[in-house]
Amino acid sequence: MANVVRAALVQATWTGDTASMVAKHEEHAREAARQGAKVIGFQEVFNAPYFCQVQEPEHYRWAEPVPDGPTVTRMKELARETGMVVVVPVFEVEQSGFYFNTAAVIDADGTYLGKYRKHHIPQVKGFWEKYYFKPGNLGWPVFDTAVGRIGVYICYDRHFPEGWRQLGLNGAQLVYNPSATSRGLSAYLWQLEQPAAAVANEYFIAAINRVGQEEYGDNDFYGTSYFVDPRGQFVGDPASDKTEELVVRDLDFDLIEEVRQQWAFYRDRRPDAYEGLVQP
Repeated sequence: MANVVRAALVQATWTGDTASMVAKHEEHAREAARQGAKVIGFQEVFNAPYFCQVQEPEHYRWAEPVPDGPTVTRMKELARETGMVVVVPVFEVEQSGFYFNTAAVIDADGTYLGKYRKHHIPQVKGFWEKYYFKPGNLGWPVFDTAVGRIGVYICYDRHFPEGWRQLGLNGAQLVYNPSATSRGLSAYLWQLEQPAAAVANEYFIAAINRVGQEEYGDNDFYGTSYFVDPRGQFVGDPASDKTEELVVRDLDFDLIEEVRQQWAFYRDRRPDAYEGLVQP
C-alpha cells in the first residue's frame, strides 16, 4: 500500500494586523483539511509583516513566547480541530534580550512537539535580521508526527547545505522551508536550490515564500511556493508569483526509499574526509 501524504502550504499577502493574518491562515488550514490534507506549513513569521526590511525597536512587539504565546496556543487548537500537523513560524522571545526566528511543530492531535530556531541570520539591505534575531541554538530537530518525520529549515538557511544534510541524517522525510525572499535578490535561485537539496538529501521539501509588497520596504515577495520530490521534480505546478495561494499536493513517501536505493548518496558519504568543513 502506497504511503501517500497529502500536504499543504500557504503563501499569503500581509493583511495589516496579526489578528486578521492568523484568522486568514486558519481558514486556509480548514480548506486544506476539507481537501484531505494531513499536514500544513506557513511562511516565515507568518503572523506578522516582514519587518526586517527596517531596523526599528518598535518591531520587537511582534515577538511572543513559544509554545505558550497566543499564536502557537491558537495553532494547537487549530491542529486539534482539523486533525492536521501544523508548522508555525513566528518571532520568538525566550527572555528579555533573547529573540529567535522560530517555527513550532504541532502534531495532528494538538500536541506541541518542539521547535526549530533559524541558524543562519542575514544582515543585508532589506533583510536586517541580525538586528532582531540571535542564531538558532537547538540543533536540527526532526519531529515524529502523525504523517511522518518532519523537519524545518528557515529562509536564508537554505543557502547552507550542511543543515539540509543534518536533517536528512536525522531522518527527515519532509522538510518545510518557510521563507520571505524578494524578486530582485534571489528569484533565479528559488527554483534551483531546494530541488538540488531534495536530490542531494533524498527527501521532500516544501518551499514557501511570501507574496506581494508590504509597508516596511520595497521587497517584492514573489511567492512561487512549491513541493519538490527526492528526484528534484516539482509535485504539481508551483504557486503564482503574484497572488495568495493554498497549495495541496500528494507526496508519495515510498519514493524516498526508492530513490535512496537507486542513488545511494548516504551509503557513499565520506564523513571521515570532511573535517575541514567544520573548521572556523
